[in-house]
Amino acid sequence: MSKTVFLFPGQGAQKVGMAAELCNALPAAAHLFARASAVLGYDLLEVCTNGPAEKLNATDVSQPAIFVASLAALEHLRATEPDAEAGVFATAGLSLGEYTALAFAGALGFEDGVKLVQARGRAMQAAAEATPSGMASVLGAEVPEVEALVAEARGADVLEVANLLCPGNTVVSGARAALDRFLALCEAKGGLRTVRLAVAGAFHTQIMRPADDTLAEALAGVPLSAPRVPVWSNVDARPHTDPAEIRALLVKQVLAPVRWEDTTRALLAAGAERFYEIGPERVLAGLLKRVLRKADVRNVPA
Repeated sequence: MSKTVFLFPGQGAQKVGMAAELCNALPAAAHLFARASAVLGYDLLEVCTNGPAEKLNATDVSQPAIFVASLAALEHLRATEPDAEAGVFATAGLSLGEYTALAFAGALGFEDGVKLVQARGRAMQAAAEATPSGMASVLGAEVPEVEALVAEARGADVLEVANLLCPGNTVVSGARAALDRFLALCEAKGGLRTVRLAVAGAFHTQIMRPADDTLAEALAGVPLSAPRVPVWSNVDARPHTDPAEIRALLVKQVLAPVRWEDTTRALLAAGAERFYEIGPERVLAGLLKRVLRKADVRNVPA
C-alpha cells in the first residue's frame, strides 16, 4: 500500500458555490455543515453556496468555511475511495489547513475546531483592521533575493517573508506602506512578477500579535488529543504527536512564516508516495508539482 499524505488547504481557497453539490449528494457532508452552523449561529452552507463573495471572503467567515468544506470533502473521499485512508502515515495543512489536518487525525474535535477557527478568524480580522497591512506573492525569484528586497524596503515598518510555498513562489507580508515600497522595488528590478493578495492584513507577522494572544486563550480552553497519525507543523516543518507541542505551535503559527516547501520536501524524504489534496481548489497540488513534477497528487474537491 502506498505511503499516503492527506493535505488540507488554507485561507484563500474559498469560492462561492463550494460544497453545494457535495452536500446535495452526500448526507454526511450536509450534516457537518448543520453541526457547524449550530456552533457559528448562522447558516454556513448558505454563505458557501450563495455568498455574497464579500461575506465569504471575510476572514472570520472564510476560515470556518474552508475548515468545514474540507472535512466535507474528506467524507466524499471516504465514501468513494474507502481504502485511501488506510495508507495515510502523515497529514499537513497550509496555515488554517493545519486545523483541518488535526481534526482529520483525531486530535481536535469537530465542534471545538469550528469554535477555534472562528475565534482565530475574528482575532486575525481585528488585528488586520487595527493596522493597515497586506500580503503579496513574488513569483520567479528565490528566497534570498526576496529577503534582500524585504530588508531594503522595510524601513521602520513591519515587513517579513510570510510564506515559503515552493521554488519561485514566496509571499511577503507587512505594513501597507512597507509593502508598497517592496512592490515598487520589485517592479524597478524587472523580471519579478508580483500579485497583491486579497486578504485582510499581514498574516504571519508581528502585526498579528493581538491575534496570537487571543488564540492562545482560546486554545487553552480546548482539549487536544494525540493524533492517530503525525501532523506536520507549518512552523518547523516537522511531525508532531504531543498535544502540548501542537498547542504551542498553533499559537506560534499566527506570527511565524509558513514553511510549506520545507514541509513537502520533508514528507517526500520521509517516504511519501501519494498525496491527496482535500478541500476547495487545487493550490497545494500546484505547489507540490513545483517541488516534484512527477508527484502523485489527487484532488478531492469541495
